Formats: sequence, structure tokens, C-alpha cells
Amino acid sequence: MMISRAAFADQSLDLPPGYTLVALREHGDAFAHACTIATQSGAGTLVWVRRYDLVEFAVVLEPEEPLRSARRALFAGMNAVGDAIAAHCPPEREVTFSWPDTVIFDGGLLGGGRLGWPPDCAEAGVPAWLVFGAMLRAADMAHLDEVQSASGVSLLGEGFQMIETDAIVESFARHLMTGFDRWGERGFAPVARDYLQRLPKGKAGEQRGIDENGDLLLNLPASRAPQRVGLVDALAKVAWYDREHRGPRLGLERPC
Repeated sequence: MMISRAAFADQSLDLPPGYTLVALREHGDAFAHACTIATQSGAGTLVWVRRYDLVEFAVVLEPEEPLRSARRALFAGMNAVGDAIAAHCPPEREVTFSWPDTVIFDGGLLGGGRLGWPPDCAEAGVPAWLVFGAMLRAADMAHLDEVQSASGVSLLGEGFQMIETDAIVESFARHLMTGFDRWGERGFAPVARDYLQRLPKGKAGEQRGIDENGDLLLNLPASRAPQRVGLVDALAKVAWYDREHRGPRLGLERPC
């Protein structure tokens, strides 16, 4: 999995070489727009929505392996999101994940990630592009009443007052490149390990792994075969996302 070394474009984010910024107004949809322009814009295009209440962005990737295994890019993206939050959050706050795409901060749902690919690509085919997108609640959403808002978390509400939310996107971009470099040099195992460490603790003696197709494997000492939790079906649900309000949900049951 690689990010191309495209030339810098004029931009208002401090992104590493290899990224080209596309900035949208606050009513834009970073994930949908990135999927729409992915074929023409190419790898390293980072679509960013300028909003005060959300950190919203998506990046175009160009995989070099079949779709079946290339979907594991989700975990590199989730790791980069988690590392970016952890780098700027107040001390003693925990960033965890709910399988496969939800970001939990200090016990509350903060946002999540999404993965897109060409709809006509076969499992054995190499997709022309992938898009990893993320959305984090930066401030309390204006459309929510006080009771609803109290059941969710936001960056500004959790002690990020002194951090520009732009820094989260910039940090994500750097961590993503580092993650893909490690993947290329050492294989997928370090990516899987970092991701799995952020899942809530399982049953005593439970061992976890990520299969080649991205499924979660749960091994218990008394089980002959691992329990499999499918990635593709889980991605289709986007369980953390509130489609009506176009933002992170305020409550979520966490199966893993």
C-alpha cells in the first residue's frame, strides 16, 4: 500500500510531501467527494472539510494488491487517527476502537473511519483506488439539545481547547505515511498489532488476530476454530455514523 510522492499544492494545512489538499466548504462531504475524484486525482489527495464542529477528511490511496487484502488499509488509517488524537490529547486519556471503524475517546464515541473502493472491482482484482475517510466530533453539534450532547464526547469538550483541530489532520497525514512505510518494510503484522491493542479487552485467554481478508479472528483456549467477525459487512453498516445529522452518533453498543 503506497501514497504517491505528488508535488505540493497551495494549501492551508502543513502536510508532508506526497499529499495534495482539496479543501471543501463546511457543507461538503469529504468521503463522498474523495470517492468521486479518486480516479482523476490519484493517490495522496487529501480532501478536508473546513468545519468548526467536525474534523472531517478523506485520503485517496492506490493499493498494489487485490481488494480482498487491500481493505486492510482501514486498520492503517484507524491507527493513524488514533495516534493523531493521542499525540494531542490531555494526559491519561485513552483512545480505543470499537470493531472495526469506531473511535472511542475516554469511554465516549468520538467518531470513526470509513473505507471506499470502486463498486465494480472484483475481490481478486487490484482496485484503482481506495479512500479512507474519518470524522471526529470537534465540538458539540449545534442541532443537538443539552441532554443529547451530554451522551457524546467532543475534542473541545475533552480538554483540547488549546489545540487547533487542523493539527489533528496534519498529524494523521504523518502517522499514515509512517504506518504504510512500516507495512511495506515489515509486513502487516505491526499494523494489526497496533490496531488490536486499541480494542477493548476480551475474555480471559482470548487471542485476537486479523485475517488476510481483514476479518477479526477471536481465539479462545477451549475453541477448536477461531470465531470470525466479518469486515465487509461491518464496514457497510458504518455503525458510528448518523446519516440524518451527518455526524458521529451519540451512543453505540460495542461488540468487540
